[in-house]
Amino acid sequence: MRFRNLGKSGLKISTIIMGTFQAGKEKWVGIDDSRTTGAIRAAFDAGITTFDSAEAYGKGHSERILGAALADVRNQVVLATKVSPNRLEYDQVLNACHSSLKNLQTDYIDLYQIHWPSGSFGGKVVPLEETMAAMIKLKKKGKIRAIGVSNFSRTQLEEAAKFGRIDSLQPPFSLFWRHVEENTMAYCIDNNISILAYAPMAQGLLTGKFGPDHEFQKGDHRSKNKLFQPENYQRVQQALARLRPIADQMGVNIGLLALAWVTSHHGVCAIAGARNAEQATMNARAADVSLSASKLTQIDQIGCSVTDYLDNNPVMWFA
Repeated sequence: MRFRNLGKSGLKISTIIMGTFQAGKEKWVGIDDSRTTGAIRAAFDAGITTFDSAEAYGKGHSERILGAALADVRNQVVLATKVSPNRLEYDQVLNACHSSLKNLQTDYIDLYQIHWPSGSFGGKVVPLEETMAAMIKLKKKGKIRAIGVSNFSRTQLEEAAKFGRIDSLQPPFSLFWRHVEENTMAYCIDNNISILAYAPMAQGLLTGKFGPDHEFQKGDHRSKNKLFQPENYQRVQQALARLRPIADQMGVNIGLLALAWVTSHHGVCAIAGARNAEQATMNARAADVSLSASKLTQIDQIGCSVTDYLDNNPVMWFA
């Protein structure tokens, strides 16, 4: 496993981070708690030290599963979680953090993040200064060690930085979803802000397991992912057909190739979810995949055959 600095926090995080959106069960189908726990432990055994969750994932269920799974190795891991966009008033942030601490069975959170900007999904607009004041209070009290934001634009990120140190940005970023490259990535590099890329395998698309005629089971939120819509899905399948020989030549699968491409970017780590121990162990292998400059260029061009046709909305899903 390779490691990177988390902003200027002094924390070291693994380049492959285990995401636990699936562990919350809500919006997913066929998730089993015991297999999720096994996946978390397998990730840790494979060298992954950083785990990402959110209070919104199954109304705290993901945090509770994660906390229980890693309770005996708490001092060896970095735990990251998020406060929801409907809980961004000063006292709400403090209360949300307290709940997450309890769920995670810990007395401190390594990285506490604002999950979505205030006002998202039609919620109440809370001044960012108020939310950041609560985050800074938590940091001063030792309840959290670093502050991050998720799904923020460059403008929103710059505003947050006026009120306190931001050590990470968590945007959607994959070979097939690259809005963060437009101007936000350069700002993060210039200001030592780590990028924690979520959906680095495009919610499973870049594993190559979804064929041309795939249909999701009822209740699976990925059915609303824009990349799975007919106007994009055909281009995705064509791109996967071009990626497969490259992966085969390197002796890896497309998923590992996709994770390695994401983490080849300066200061970027990849948040990869897993349903079971086998997937978690496989994801960790991406840290050992090295891509040459020529391979990176080739893969980049294939990705553009999908992203060049997407609109400018950075949100991956239809409402």
